[in-house]
Amino acid sequence: MSKTAFPTGIIVVLCVTAGFNPVAHAQTAAPIFGDATIQHPLSSDPLILRGMSGGAIPGSKIAGKAETPPTGPCKGFMDEAPDHTVKLTSKFDYLKLVVQSPADTTMIVKGPGGTWCNDDFDGKNPGIVGEWLPGTYQIWIGSYKENESLPYTLKITEGK
Repeated sequence: MSKTAFPTGIIVVLCVTAGFNPVAHAQTAAPIFGDATIQHPLSSDPLILRGMSGGAIPGSKIAGKAETPPTGPCKGFMDEAPDHTVKLTSKFDYLKLVVQSPADTTMIVKGPGGTWCNDDFDGKNPGIVGEWLPGTYQIWIGSYKENESLPYTLKITEGK
């Protein structure tokens, strides 16, 4: 019977490397507070999603950058997994995502067209408005203090 040496060093290195990069799995992580699939026109406008903000990972690490002009800075702390995943089955010429919370929150959205961050769209509440391509969008809602959890609602609307 012959034995083949198994390259365990490679496996250990890969496991250790992935363990030190908390955002490495964010693209495949299941959303914490749920999914929504929407089409144009929205059947329920506004669509309301709820969750708790915050986490231990800086927003700039989730976004891979400190700012996304023209939408704003990538601030706050978030969980590794997105809070929500929203799938758009068709293009939206205008769609607005706005967070409402009793305290200052932040938002990061990753999707087919790129990554967008926002802090204070409407007072202390983040929001992102514009034209949206069909596809899947991951949404993170952050808090300014690390591991601080704040209740929020995420309003998705075609209304201006």
